[in-house]
Amino acid sequence: MQKKLLFLCLFLFVEIITAQQNILSEQAEISVLTIGPGASLNDSFGHNAFRVKDPIKGIDLAFNYGVYDFKAPYFYLKFAQGKLNYLIDWNYYEDFFNDYISQNRSIKEQVLNLSQIEKQKLFDYLLNNMKPENRRYLYDFFYDNCATKIKDVTNIALNNSIQFNDPKDFKPQTFRELIHSNLNRNSWGCFGIDVALGSVIDKKATSEEHMFLPKYIYKFFEVATIKNSNEPLVKKSSVLYEKIDEPIPSQFLTSPLFILGILGCFILFITYNDFKKQKQSVWLDVTLFSLTGIIGILILLLWFATDHKGTHQNYNLLWACALNILVIGQLLKQKTSTWFIKYLKFLVILLCLLTLHWIIGVQVFAIGLIPFLIALFIRYLFLIKYYSNRQ
Repeated sequence: MQKKLLFLCLFLFVEIITAQQNILSEQAEISVLTIGPGASLNDSFGHNAFRVKDPIKGIDLAFNYGVYDFKAPYFYLKFAQGKLNYLIDWNYYEDFFNDYISQNRSIKEQVLNLSQIEKQKLFDYLLNNMKPENRRYLYDFFYDNCATKIKDVTNIALNNSIQFNDPKDFKPQTFRELIHSNLNRNSWGCFGIDVALGSVIDKKATSEEHMFLPKYIYKFFEVATIKNSNEPLVKKSSVLYEKIDEPIPSQFLTSPLFILGILGCFILFITYNDFKKQKQSVWLDVTLFSLTGIIGILILLLWFATDHKGTHQNYNLLWACALNILVIGQLLKQKTSTWFIKYLKFLVILLCLLTLHWIIGVQVFAIGLIPFLIALFIRYLFLIKYYSNRQ
């Protein structure tokens, strides 16, 4: 009985000490850190984190919601399916700070204008999220990421009393325009995004939806107010590290526009030779139909077989027609079927529809595709004429 009583007393003592350690002092501050873009594609959009600093308790920690759960089973499959959980994690602030300095990424800090109760509530929320059973959340690039979590958690601490105002010179943009603002449009990363993501991201984002990007967390927090008191949300802002500008070497010779431009010229050259000699380079057509068909199948899988919201209604299918895989046999026949000529006309109509979609803004396509699409259009016209003459 005495041993049980001693164990209970020891347990209560540890719990009390732990609870006291987690109680912030009056001098504690909670701030939002905004990290600038990095060199790799997944770092191109920046990052956000909370900083909890309490000089009295010796606390200086960074909490962020942008950690991959590499231990998740079937990690890459879940990533492709849009079913991957991300984690919240913490670092000692000094380590966090030095890590981003070593990457030459800018670091800005906004100290939040919180009462002692609100600071404690936010800190308790973060600590509760750090528990193993609470750490994971289903990541969504546009609606639930490292930036939107900052907005949502801050709002929870303030009982949803934050008034987000539009920053000065704010102009609403589409989700795709917001992505493009962080990328070189003539890069392979941007090219892949424009091919994989559909027209759903070509709608205008609401003011609050702009905050899926870390830089807009900074901009909107800077002018946000607290509804009840009309006081500013941010008490103090500072730049902790300014990125050192470095010369960026030209990558035009390896860019999509240049590579696909070369490919387009090659297709046009073969087509011109075929037209002059009244023959068909079957290997070229089999390659083009296989390539566009496979890409079309992948686009369909992203649309219908994953949980990614941004891959829906993807009109890249107008040039990457999945049906092309099924008609390759017609290219290998000595005498093609009449319906195949109609199918080729159908492909030409699809390319015309793609152009119309692009012009009126239904969907914006990758600029690197332009020379390839022109060459594809001319190749289809040649095949229509070639097969019609053989009927």
